Amino acid sequence: MAELKVSEEMKPWEQHSAVISIPRYDYKAPSSFLLRSFSGFLVTCPIKREKSATKEAMTILDKYLGAIDTCDSEAEKDPQNIATKRRKVVLSETEKCVNDVENKTLDENNGAKEVPEGSCLSTPKSDANTGTPHPLSLVKLTRSGLLLFTFSNDRCPNVVNIVSNIMQSLESGSLKAPLWCHRILPIQTTCVLHEKELGTLVPKLVADFMNNEGKELARPVKFAVGYNRRGIEETESKGKNGNSSPVVLLDRNKCFEVVAAAVKGIVSDSVVDLKCPELTVLIEALPVSGIPIGSPIVAVSVLPQKLIMTKPRLCIKALVPDVKSKK
Repeated sequence: MAELKVSEEMKPWEQHSAVISIPRYDYKAPSSFLLRSFSGFLVTCPIKREKSATKEAMTILDKYLGAIDTCDSEAEKDPQNIATKRRKVVLSETEKCVNDVENKTLDENNGAKEVPEGSCLSTPKSDANTGTPHPLSLVKLTRSGLLLFTFSNDRCPNVVNIVSNIMQSLESGSLKAPLWCHRILPIQTTCVLHEKELGTLVPKLVADFMNNEGKELARPVKFAVGYNRRGIEETESKGKNGNSSPVVLLDRNKCFEVVAAAVKGIVSDSVVDLKCPELTVLIEALPVSGIPIGSPIVAVSVLPQKLIMTKPRLCIKALVPDVKSKK
């Protein structure tokens, strides 16, 4: 009864902030994407369940961020410094939102309650215990069913290893299957969708892959290229006066051509194999809000075979096997 009374006296936004907090949007992101590259994660989820998926994604990712690499020399000397920066969602029985008990289920991963999609949420930007900023920022997108998390300047994490560890934990049963997150694409870098940018970044990622996981691959190396435009038009952008911009976006065939040439430039003994690629380059359009027309941003990643599915289409594996490939 005491708990019910406390809940009734709390404002709706106070009740929900006691249950869960999610990061605020990084409104500086659009201009930053045009100036430099980012690493991070692109998460797919059901439409109108973005807040629930954000909470769930942060809970999952936080469990695997303790071992991330950093560009900060101080953190390199003491890995404990990295672990202390992880964001914690602290729940207690007296802080739970009683009004949600009757119609919301428990989150199997952390015992937190599902949050109504229209709720007003308190969203602190830093760890409550350390006061340090969380390494991940949430970027506002123009398309529903997607979440984009990016790392700050001083972070150089191995995002592929992080997602690989998540997949392994799900397969072993040590991590329970998520309810809202369908896929987590590790983003190694980002760039504007132009031939020159892709031609510069892809060789670096392929070379890094071959110097590590690729050492054990038999020759010729089988590779594939995936390109998801997510509705970006393959046309010239229009200026304020209706004049065409001199920048022409890459169409699908040109993108494949540029990326394949970049791969062969690093691995001369390589062949395209769409059925069983050992190395996959994924180019994923990011519908970042506020990006000028004619400068679409894409995520670029070079992934090992264990993270990729080829049927019915080439994409990152689903966290839960029965998720439809169209997500």
